[in-house]
Amino acid sequence: QAYNCLIHFYKRPKLIVKMSALDRPVQIVKIDDESETHNFILDEEALNEILNRDEIRDKPICIISVAGAFRKGKSFLLNFMLRYLECQGSEEWMGPEEGHLDGFHWRGGMERDTTGILMWSKIFLVKFPAGREVGVALVDTQGSFDASSTVRDCATIFALSLMTSSVLVYNIFNNIQEDDLQHLHFFTEYGRLALEDSGQAPFQKLQFLVRDWQYPYEEPYGAEGGDNVLQKQLQVGENMHQELATLRKGLSSCFSEMSNFLLPHPGRHVATNPNFKGNLNQIDEEFIEHLKDFMPNLLSPSSLVVKAMADKEVKAKEIMQYFKSYIEIFKGNTMPEAKSMLQVTIEANNLVSLASAKELYIASMESLCGGERPYLNQQQLDTEHSLIVESALAEFDSRKKLGGEESSLQYREQLATEIEKSYNHYKAHNESKNIFKAASTPITLFVMWFVLYILSQVTSLLMLDPLADLASWLMWGLFSLGVTWAYIKFSGEFSEIGVVIDWMTGEVWDNCFQTLLNKAVERGSETAMKQAVTMMKLVSTPNPLTPNPTMNLVSTPNPRLTPNPKLNLVGTPNLGPKKRL
Repeated sequence: QAYNCLIHFYKRPKLIVKMSALDRPVQIVKIDDESETHNFILDEEALNEILNRDEIRDKPICIISVAGAFRKGKSFLLNFMLRYLECQGSEEWMGPEEGHLDGFHWRGGMERDTTGILMWSKIFLVKFPAGREVGVALVDTQGSFDASSTVRDCATIFALSLMTSSVLVYNIFNNIQEDDLQHLHFFTEYGRLALEDSGQAPFQKLQFLVRDWQYPYEEPYGAEGGDNVLQKQLQVGENMHQELATLRKGLSSCFSEMSNFLLPHPGRHVATNPNFKGNLNQIDEEFIEHLKDFMPNLLSPSSLVVKAMADKEVKAKEIMQYFKSYIEIFKGNTMPEAKSMLQVTIEANNLVSLASAKELYIASMESLCGGERPYLNQQQLDTEHSLIVESALAEFDSRKKLGGEESSLQYREQLATEIEKSYNHYKAHNESKNIFKAASTPITLFVMWFVLYILSQVTSLLMLDPLADLASWLMWGLFSLGVTWAYIKFSGEFSEIGVVIDWMTGEVWDNCFQTLLNKAVERGSETAMKQAVTMMKLVSTPNPLTPNPTMNLVSTPNPRLTPNPKLNLVGTPNLGPKKRL
């Protein structure tokens, strides 16, 4: 959508800006809103088509980007810049009063209109007073803080505009407020992280543009009043809080030049009429008057700033590589994730709860098996660990946390993962206290040596001398291996060889001796079980010689066995005194 200045005479000279179908806004950076990660996509072909034209590719370039909150008239402003550049700053650059304002797409309403980063397809050539020509590119950016963009999206778009432009127009409303400075500082710091520290200001010119300035009785519209307001806002007072002072010093160090311009309100018809198309006769004259002052202040040859990196001017064809490099940085994992203040607060609150629960777990495990505590059976350790984990999770759940259960669930899972990692360390530490585990290597070597010794003696008795010699050589090999292992453990040198020896003996123990031991224990258990079953059967079988416990020997009298009191002790009948012998 190019602008051709055609002079028509009707009562007075009028400039008609006619739009061409060849020039248009081209989206060079897109955001994949459908993906969870909101990836940024650089349209290299479109950007290359704009910057690699023969007439401008080898010329220095000035890139002017407009950034700020969404639905604040950035595209509306850029279309006046297009008119000024197309007409090369002539007196009648505003065009006819009844003409529509074409160029970058814009409209009224509350929904966002621009997405990603757009560049005008035509690079304007401006001749400097010294005679050289410089290309001027206009860039429109997606507004910040809309309902469809994450904080990372906003920070990345703003940072990309900041890093690739020579002049950034920061479009704000009513006044330069503290939150405007905080957002700007956040975005500039995010962009500064992606750049190498050269010791100089990382960015070039920052142009504040305050729209709908409400206090013209304190500071007048225009550049002079704007610079006064900016100086007051960035001034560091003696009693200023450290946080506010640091913010202002950081902003001042980020830009080599800063300025401000105050614009009045464009009029009620512009703000409230949905059918407004940019006709000049429907805009307040006061706004147009100061807009005429602002454009030369920004776009005249004496005001333009050529894009430079490390004090070297950048050519149009070189901008492509910078865009590619910066996009890759923001795609990678080297940049921190940008988050809102609420997200940071929720994260900090949950991390405090996580740290408290983990501290409880570590303290409990230290008292159980840490430090100088004795070796604990693995089964008992697992049981105690489960109880401690439950208490740690209960500690995490008991704390009040911002963000609700959905946010805390992520950190609860993180706590469980960290506890599991810590438990693996505690298990390894506990195993190191196991005397048999620590001595498993020398025990295995000795058992292998003893087996070979028995084998050598048996083969010697059987006159199998080759096998006896082989066993003897293997015994000497095992002896050398044991001495080497002992030296490694004593000196701490050649630890890699010690690890290999431990691994070899462990494999021999697990696959040979442990298997035989398990089978022996299994057979011993079976034999013991069979003997126990046999004994139980013998005990449960009744013995015929054993008296019946149910028989009552004294309850039933036996007349044959019961003594007669009339008989004497030996059973002799009592015959009276006359018949006694």
